[in-house]
Amino acid sequence: MSGHAEHELMELGVPPNTDTQANATFKSEHSHPTITQTDSFHDRDADTLARLGKRQVLKRRFGLMSMLSFNCTVLVTWEGILVLFAEGFTNGGPAGLVYGFIIIWIGTTSIFLTIAELASMAPTAGGQYHWVFMLAPKSMKKFLSYTTGWLTVLAWQSLVASGGYLSGTMIQGLIILNYPNYVPQQWHGTFLFWATILVSVFVNTVVSSLLPQIEGMIFVLHILGFLAILVVLSYMAPHAQASEVFTLFLNQGEWKTQGLSFMIGLIGISFSFVGADAAVHMSEEIENPSLAVPRSILTSLTVNGSLGFAILLATLFGLGDIDTVLKSPTGYPYMEIFLQATSSVGGTTAMSAIVIALAFGSTIGFVATSSRMIWSFARDRGLPFSGFLSKVEPRSSTPIYAVTVTTVFACLLALINLGSSTVLNDVLSLSIAGFYATYFVAASLLLYNRCTSAIRSPTPGGLVVSTRDSKSGDFTLVWGPWRIPGSLGIINNVFACAYMVVVWFFSFWPPTDPTSPSTMNYASLVAGSLILFSIFYYFMWGRRSYAGPIVEISSDC
Repeated sequence: MSGHAEHELMELGVPPNTDTQANATFKSEHSHPTITQTDSFHDRDADTLARLGKRQVLKRRFGLMSMLSFNCTVLVTWEGILVLFAEGFTNGGPAGLVYGFIIIWIGTTSIFLTIAELASMAPTAGGQYHWVFMLAPKSMKKFLSYTTGWLTVLAWQSLVASGGYLSGTMIQGLIILNYPNYVPQQWHGTFLFWATILVSVFVNTVVSSLLPQIEGMIFVLHILGFLAILVVLSYMAPHAQASEVFTLFLNQGEWKTQGLSFMIGLIGISFSFVGADAAVHMSEEIENPSLAVPRSILTSLTVNGSLGFAILLATLFGLGDIDTVLKSPTGYPYMEIFLQATSSVGGTTAMSAIVIALAFGSTIGFVATSSRMIWSFARDRGLPFSGFLSKVEPRSSTPIYAVTVTTVFACLLALINLGSSTVLNDVLSLSIAGFYATYFVAASLLLYNRCTSAIRSPTPGGLVVSTRDSKSGDFTLVWGPWRIPGSLGIINNVFACAYMVVVWFFSFWPPTDPTSPSTMNYASLVAGSLILFSIFYYFMWGRRSYAGPIVEISSDC
């Protein structure tokens, strides 16, 4: 090895070794030079991605602020609290919602402190399945990575469907509010579902170059809409006593204990925090992702958690007649809460339109993130027709075929609504189980590796240098520039894993007891079926085509 190459490896945190192959670092086809402080973000980001074995294909349109806007509008936490109000209120009541929100906020933050560490180590669009391959024992790398990839694809596809379904049915609820003689039909909601998805596809394809600016405008509405609704609820709605908010628990699901009812009610709140890893799957379109991704994730959790808690308290204090709220003909109790506060259909329509517009905006982000996940997994030959799905439209730098598959799959899911909206709701709740399963696998493997000191300290420059040997397949694991040091990181990792097990377990429970076929939660059936299918596909075909994240760029020293 030359002195220059040896010096470069030492600078990257890799010890010198006479075996040049063991010290392989990933560079681009044009051999990226060693990064210095004077290099542009573009060159540094391309080099970082190359060292992870990936070629820069997508354009880096997002900076820290635009990605923060993107992540906040994907989370839509305060909007989710309003939209899914009945789930937590039925099982838990006002006090259950308040204390449940605090628990979920803390638990979700713990999860994403761990995810932020992983994203800083290896900022690629693949996210969970890429990290699992990096961290898992050699004998389990392919299998765990493959099943994690399938679950992540499923979770994001479910989230796309949830965005379209909620947006479409809320529009239908607004029609019911304004036209009392309107007779709602299931197929009306399905067509509105399709309209929402198709407009989201338009933004992600035809005007994809403007996606950061569009997300910025949605973020402005996210903040201003929150302030407008908060002011109305605080000043115009009837005010409850503090004891009715902080001490009243409900068990309308008729579970054997209040504690069990409370735990089941947590799932609705959990859904309001789902999708914070959106920035992870957009990593290859963000400048300086090893720092920007962790910062955008954690800042968005702080911002959205604060807004969500404030709107929750305002809603509970301004609840009005509870029975009327829960029996709202619109299907969404928050519309009845607005109506009781304003005593005006027009005012209620304007306030509800803000929530619907933001739910619509989140669907745009869901489609973008889901398509990047499909594109990345197909790039590594993890999906059928991978050669087709991994193509990128050169002019717009958009994975157009992955967007198409995301759209078609979501529109097919919408057909379930023609037969039973209950079954569709169960499919949508699957997103929680899917996300938490993939987070848990990645977080538990990170915990194992940090406890065994398998991850090296970062270089003084704080560069992401976790690299993969192109022949042996082994990774040199190095902490990224963002992490929780020492025992604090271990404590957080353990807490996150324990919390995820609890939430994952209760995500499969039905909302009421006793349970009938119409109220059963079929998420366990769908999740189990997909896991079995992914295992079957792996052993029949996947194990021959999937070898983990493919090394697109490699160079020996």
